[in-house]
Amino acid sequence: MPLPLACLICSSLLLCATSARCQSRGVLLEELTWYEAEKLLTPETVVVIPIGAAAKEHGPHLKLKNDFILAEYLKKRVLEKANVVIAPTVNYHFYPAFVEYPGSTSLRLETARDVIIDICRCLARFGPRRFYALNTGVSTVRALKPAVDSLAAQGLILHFTDLLKTLGPIEKEVSEQQGGTHADEIETSMILYMEPTAVDMSKAVQDYNARGTGGLTRDPNGKGTYSPTGIWGDPTLATRAKGEKVVEELVKALLVEIETLKRTPVH
Repeated sequence: MPLPLACLICSSLLLCATSARCQSRGVLLEELTWYEAEKLLTPETVVVIPIGAAAKEHGPHLKLKNDFILAEYLKKRVLEKANVVIAPTVNYHFYPAFVEYPGSTSLRLETARDVIIDICRCLARFGPRRFYALNTGVSTVRALKPAVDSLAAQGLILHFTDLLKTLGPIEKEVSEQQGGTHADEIETSMILYMEPTAVDMSKAVQDYNARGTGGLTRDPNGKGTYSPTGIWGDPTLATRAKGEKVVEELVKALLVEIETLKRTPVH
């Protein structure tokens, strides 16, 4: 007796889902049982820890979860190509430059440092010695560097993404703005490529104060870089094509860095 159409559709969807999982080289830790995790968390395993703020201002045209979008997209790309275990995304970290803007949240540097240290220590108990922080922030580096040193003293290796270094060459190639690094031409272009529905280009404005120093401030007489919008750069110049170039170069760099970590000896 032929199966009802609804059953055939359900079977087809299950086969597609199974096929998609089989095509991925990596594994999401959160999708495993502890029995499965025990088999995969070995001394040879590289654990990727995505970091992406879910509550950090990005001007009037991008969402507070902008960095979370970046982290989730990038971890999916890594999942497809790298034989790694990917831990759940850390959506709070060290973002002191944006706390004047409602909704923005930052951990203290010591807390942000220790969050990553504790995640690595816990997972290392089951075997892994190598960890990669898939980092989508800039100020986060200030907390990741001491985490590297602390973990090294325990025989654990932590590498992390340094966006300013990694994206420097490709940004010079595609950028037209005078300057900027936040909710700017480059970051907005990346989201136009990754998730265009998360961008409202009608609200994008140029806001670049080259004379400021320190974090962004809404107070024209305050300490820091004055930015009434929370933007530092010119997102009006953003395009999906620019975003594609930047994102694809970043994905290549992430995969190279992860492979380098795999070959790094543990002392």
